[in-house]
Amino acid sequence: MSVVVISGGSGLIGTNLTRHLIQKKYKVIILTRLGDRISQNPLVTYAHWDISKKIIDQQAIGQADYVIHLAGAGVMDKKWTKAYKKEIVDSRTKSSELIIESIKESKSNIKAFISASAIGWYGADVKHGLSSGGFIETDPPDNSFLGEACVLWEASTDAVTEIGVRLVKLRTGIVLSNDGGAYKEFKMPLNFGIAGILGNGKQMISWIHIDDLCRMYIEAMENNEMHGVYNAVAPKPVTNKKMILEIAEAIRQKFYIPVHVPEFALQLFLGKRSVEILKSATVSDKKIKSTGFTFLYPSIESAVEELTT
Repeated sequence: MSVVVISGGSGLIGTNLTRHLIQKKYKVIILTRLGDRISQNPLVTYAHWDISKKIIDQQAIGQADYVIHLAGAGVMDKKWTKAYKKEIVDSRTKSSELIIESIKESKSNIKAFISASAIGWYGADVKHGLSSGGFIETDPPDNSFLGEACVLWEASTDAVTEIGVRLVKLRTGIVLSNDGGAYKEFKMPLNFGIAGILGNGKQMISWIHIDDLCRMYIEAMENNEMHGVYNAVAPKPVTNKKMILEIAEAIRQKFYIPVHVPEFALQLFLGKRSVEILKSATVSDKKIKSTGFTFLYPSIESAVEELTT
């Protein structure tokens, strides 16, 4: 039975990915700061780590056949103060360094290291222009906080290749899931019959259904031909307006009122984070599709239908 060690296993992606992995009979070890956690599932165990103290369960790493690195402070969770920006970067880069050092010390026979990244690597469509079908993996990083953070994040994992471990980085789009994240925020105003379109609603959203993202992580583990960076986005990006109205019709049928949330209100509420909410980013899925990966939910219509049934 193959063993997968996951950092950030208690987050939105980690909890769903764990479910997918145990369905495929993988044993999962979740790194956690709460060292005494006990799982009700015999295929899931917990191992202690503490990034700030540079502590990690060496035995857990030694058991690993695969490592999936998801750990990192939530980008939109808090105001982007200087201190929180540092936390966003450090929580990703220092955790990478800790895990990779542990891999080196344990001399474990890890087959692949799969790391999260984000499409925050790319700038806005209007800034860089579009390559055919959107931004591709070889496009340069954006000269912004998130662009620079993604560069540091991805670079922090490169050292694992020096010891012969296959490395895959998944630049993830907006994840759609009922368990949290952006989709939950998009749905919330519909409790009051309001479809909240952000800004002018014309900004392109490169998104992915949570189940397809989890399947992509497993594909990256199991497909030995996969190396380097892949965009983890669905084939059909949509405008914010299209996405919001699709969700509204699925949940409320015709009983809702479209309301544009003005840019100044978003800027007032979110500060610098509003840039990411209002940014149009069309990102290509061609490279991941070239591996043979197929999407269960390639369109926003199919994704929203699954999430509302």
